[in-house]
Amino acid sequence: MAAYGEASDPEGQETMQDYAEAAAGFDFATAVKEALAGNLSAMNACVECCDRHAGSDAVALNWESRDGAGTSFTFAELKALSGQFAGVLRDQGIGPGDRVGGLLPRTPELLVTILGTWRAGAVYQPLFTAFGPKAIEHRLKTAETKLVVTDPANRPKLDEIEGCPPIILARPRGAASSGTDRDFWTALDAQTAGFAPVMRSGEDPFLMMFTSGTTGAAKPLVVPLKAIVAFKAYMRDAVGLMPSDKFWNIADPGWAYGLYYAVTGPLSLGHATTFYDGPFTVESTYKVIRKLGITNLAGAPTAYRMLVAAGPEVAQEIKGCLRAVSSAGEPLNPKVIEWFAEALGVTIHDHYGQTELGMVLCNHHALRHPVHVGSAGFAVPGHRVVVVDEAGKGELPAGTPGILAVDRKRSPLYWFKGYWQRETPAIIGDYYLSGDTVELNQDGSISFVGRADDVITSAGYRIGPFDVESALIEHPAVVETAVVGKPDPERTEIVKAFVVLKPGEDPSPALADALQQHVRRRLSAHAYPREIEFVSELPKTPSGKLQRFILRNQEIAKAKGNG
Repeated sequence: MAAYGEASDPEGQETMQDYAEAAAGFDFATAVKEALAGNLSAMNACVECCDRHAGSDAVALNWESRDGAGTSFTFAELKALSGQFAGVLRDQGIGPGDRVGGLLPRTPELLVTILGTWRAGAVYQPLFTAFGPKAIEHRLKTAETKLVVTDPANRPKLDEIEGCPPIILARPRGAASSGTDRDFWTALDAQTAGFAPVMRSGEDPFLMMFTSGTTGAAKPLVVPLKAIVAFKAYMRDAVGLMPSDKFWNIADPGWAYGLYYAVTGPLSLGHATTFYDGPFTVESTYKVIRKLGITNLAGAPTAYRMLVAAGPEVAQEIKGCLRAVSSAGEPLNPKVIEWFAEALGVTIHDHYGQTELGMVLCNHHALRHPVHVGSAGFAVPGHRVVVVDEAGKGELPAGTPGILAVDRKRSPLYWFKGYWQRETPAIIGDYYLSGDTVELNQDGSISFVGRADDVITSAGYRIGPFDVESALIEHPAVVETAVVGKPDPERTEIVKAFVVLKPGEDPSPALADALQQHVRRRLSAHAYPREIEFVSELPKTPSGKLQRFILRNQEIAKAKGNG
């Protein structure tokens, strides 16, 4: 294991490529040729992530269920199943460019749905299973989704959605049918596997994502097929994924990091991925690592902090098993880095990205460069990441805090063109401004300082305050509300709501609980306010604009005072 302070060599040798050489020598045409079976004029995501690897008995998916059962699927098996699902879509009148939503846990049916959607030239839309009807409805209506695939546990949420598209219900094979929804496996069994993949261009979308903002509902964006080249580069250089690795990204494919790098990235490399169909626990995590022999792990700091909290004694059972660990979603705490080295004998590296960008700033496992505690690292080769002033007009020197930005014209792997059918104020001239405050270091690495807007980072999730506020306003007792992130040692931040009640409504713990449950049910189980404070008024500008930053700074000051 490499000492912290240098990038880890995947094979423990001195032959690891130097970062500066890799960055300077990056050539887009060569990267495309090496990455794709097709080309930017004619390609298909299912071909890239499945068909091209289906000539052998190579495993594509290792699936572990929460009850301890497990099975695997080869690329060849998934090629056949994706062809059958694409046939189902064709019979539904769904074709190239149409959106197909997946409201599914991490099961084989999820991967078949994703690959089959791509095979048909359609666009896969993830729907996180913790979402409530309000969050799902916004995404389905905005995307004009043509079909939703879900399971019995999540099916009731769709009953509350007006104008819900047709539904395919993924029951276990052989389960008794009920209701009017089409049965997943019955529909597939009626199809042949010979559906020819629909070729698209590199600029055409294959994913439709939504990302949280500060002033409106979650914003839609499409991911073009050419982004697969960038996803593969991250897996190779930053994650350091090797053919001999057993890989597990514990992030849910309902979110960008899971969909980009637990599905698209590893499969495009012909590498098996791992799905665990169950909630995160320390016990289940160690069990899966031990059972499957996981050597390369990726996830969010919240999960890693839970491993730390469980103690080194529990970790003994897998000490020495892991070769590389990657972290994304929020900055790593130095304590976590030290603990992983001591308790698990492995280097954990910090990585930075956004739904709009993929991962663009990393401490690379497979490239040799300095690694500093607190630094998000260096730009993934193929990107130029810089620090600019708040106006996005000029780049700042080392030691001066500013906004992290991507130089679009000098980043050949950059793929984000702007939000779908929305204005994108973050794109200013040649730059995309991330909204995160960072600082350039003398050696060219970049350190994270904090978010520059009101988006809340909690347990690795980005939560827009507007979405939570909108759900709270629906409650008959609420007249207005403001939602901010409150510092929290385990989750980085928790969602806190300041609530002004309507006349005649009295503050009480019971009402606070009712409001929390209302948001959990209507919006999301991960974005509800864990703390509610009833107030008589909210801070506003003279023109009436809500000033969340005053409330946020108030909570930061309290946390420092208690520390």
